[in-house]
Amino acid sequence: MINYKHLHYFWVVANEGSIARASESLHLTPQTISGQLSLLEDNLGEALFNRVGRNLELTETGRLALSYANEIFSLGGELEEVLHNVPDNRPLVFKVGVADVVPKSIAYRLLAPSLQLNDAIRIVCRENSIDSLLAELALHKLDLVISDGPIPQNINVRGYNHQLGECGISFFAIPELAETLTKKFPQSLKGAPLLLPGEMTVVQNRLLKWLNKLRIHPRVVGEFDDSALMKAFGQAGAGVFIAPTAIAAEVEKQYGVVVIGQTDEVQEQFYAISVERKISHPAVVAITETAREWLFRDEEKKPD
Repeated sequence: MINYKHLHYFWVVANEGSIARASESLHLTPQTISGQLSLLEDNLGEALFNRVGRNLELTETGRLALSYANEIFSLGGELEEVLHNVPDNRPLVFKVGVADVVPKSIAYRLLAPSLQLNDAIRIVCRENSIDSLLAELALHKLDLVISDGPIPQNINVRGYNHQLGECGISFFAIPELAETLTKKFPQSLKGAPLLLPGEMTVVQNRLLKWLNKLRIHPRVVGEFDDSALMKAFGQAGAGVFIAPTAIAAEVEKQYGVVVIGQTDEVQEQFYAISVERKISHPAVVAITETAREWLFRDEEKKPD
């Protein structure tokens, strides 16, 4: 790899025309500069100068190297100028990944506090599978990952789980379908068309265990990794679907559906995953504090 200090000495010598003038410009002895040039030529395996009397003349390789050096040090000068003139109030970039199984309404409510800080924040939001997001987190391409569970045991990524809160689930259906479910909940789910969260979600297994324990067997008509797509099918009347109770009112209003029942025996959990044990990023602090107050407050409001 090129030593850029040696390249800089070469650049100054080429522009000054001699080692003597370059030594005055760089405040170094001619012997030091000559030695550094020799090291650069040895590293490149090519001569950069030919001696013509007391002067130096660039070789073909030297002229090529100079063209690159001019561009490199010109960009370096631009970088220095830009950094010196960046305004103090430039926004702090907050890069967050949202697991694709997390409902969009939940993701929004969790992330919204980061935009309400006194300091300017520019949020960069990525949505992907949890394993892809954790890989980006490990490479420090993300500051935080929002997930419906802690780091999976089969993923070898060093990170820390910060539980944001948990809440029960509610069951929704369009009014026309809800009217056909005449039995008392949850018995009304027997034989009813049911839209399930995909197997990649944590809640699917919990939901199926709860139904099996009650010996209730709905007619599963679809599984969806994307919760928004599941709700769209539910809105079209394809079946009953679930969503976190914390956003039940929003779901009813947005999709024109009604709650047919809810349970706290199946919990949706939400986690913030970071590479830091102690959270320090101001946006992450705002998210965790607000989320815990919101979700756990909803838990406290539940009737006995």
